[in-house]
Amino acid sequence: MRHIRRRGLVAGAAGALASLKAASVAGAATGRLPAARGERRRARNKAFRGMWLATVSNRDWPSRPGLPAGAQRAELLARLDSAVERRLNAVIFQVRPTADALWPSPYEPWSQYLTGVQGGDPGWDPLGTAVEEAHRRGLELHAWFNPYRVANHTDPSRLAEGHPARIHPDWVLPYGGKLYYNPGLPHVRRFVQDAMLDAVCRYPVDAVHFDDYFYPYPVAGQTFADDEAYEAYGAGFPDRAAWRRDNIDRLVCEMAHRIARTRKRTAFGISPFGVWRNAATDPLGSDTRAGVQTYDDLHADTRAWVKEGWIDYVVPQLYWHIGFAPADYATLVPWWNDVVRGTNVRLYVGEALYKAGDPAQPAAWQDPAELSRHLTFAEDHHRVRGHVFFSAKEVMTDRIGAMARVVADHYPTTARP
Repeated sequence: MRHIRRRGLVAGAAGALASLKAASVAGAATGRLPAARGERRRARNKAFRGMWLATVSNRDWPSRPGLPAGAQRAELLARLDSAVERRLNAVIFQVRPTADALWPSPYEPWSQYLTGVQGGDPGWDPLGTAVEEAHRRGLELHAWFNPYRVANHTDPSRLAEGHPARIHPDWVLPYGGKLYYNPGLPHVRRFVQDAMLDAVCRYPVDAVHFDDYFYPYPVAGQTFADDEAYEAYGAGFPDRAAWRRDNIDRLVCEMAHRIARTRKRTAFGISPFGVWRNAATDPLGSDTRAGVQTYDDLHADTRAWVKEGWIDYVVPQLYWHIGFAPADYATLVPWWNDVVRGTNVRLYVGEALYKAGDPAQPAAWQDPAELSRHLTFAEDHHRVRGHVFFSAKEVMTDRIGAMARVVADHYPTTARP
């Protein structure tokens, strides 16, 4: 059960872990594994090994909208089977990509990515099937929700008739060619929580999962026009940025408590953009020069959510190669390892499998061993409890064999989640 703590009451760790580097003389004499290697092997057998299964714009599944129900189901099961074949033990399934649903929700319409028409009944229950079939295969099923994105366009008339965003146009703001629910409205925050928790009520999902979209990523020359909400609810904050961060803090903290009350064995995890703040901005930040900082640009204080214990696990998206100067994987893993120190929050690392073999990516990503080196590096940071790969399509196709190399080097046997 989750250990949710009030602000400022973070439990400390009992102490630093003992060193795993020294090999025992007795072990060497008997041919047993040295202590460090033996500990690493035990950790591998308990590690979280996940993949994201994205449905927005039909990225990973279904292969196209409008497939018959039987074909959709067969494709979904094939994705789950590929996770098993790669010796993974968890699937993070996107079930609310754009204020819609991959289950029969009373709050929002069926997703257009199923039938091609938002609100069109696909004739089956993808989330219910995914939970049942994942568990049958020994996989955890984490339900992945995007809280505030409404549409990848700005035309409310294209939304299904009866869509909450059409009924309540004052809830919605256009920005960067998309529509978003306004995070600054308390009734909107309550609604999106209710919509997401409906799935938790209905299905024994192993976790609720948010990705990195809170306030939208900045778009040059555009303004997120939340003036009215700030005027109505922003009193007492030093500036708009602090008010926005408080809105997202409230979403995360309230969601944590409501998940615990709804289904107490269901975990809560978030996969933020990998840089909280650069050290040049804040001495607590990482030694990076990232162009985006979640605290400042997305108004998401991801470090605080860990320190406050509002989430059960964090999966920073460390989608850069080792040696990438602005945001080096080898810099960010130790930084996040230190962030979770003294908390009960589990650290998994988000891995950019999609970059492996992409000709548009730097030379490091043309090497099939790059991702395997990531896992080797992370093994020396003992609070890293696993990895999650983006995403399911690449887990299946494995363009240059990078996933196969990870499995060969790090996943010699299956591991229970």
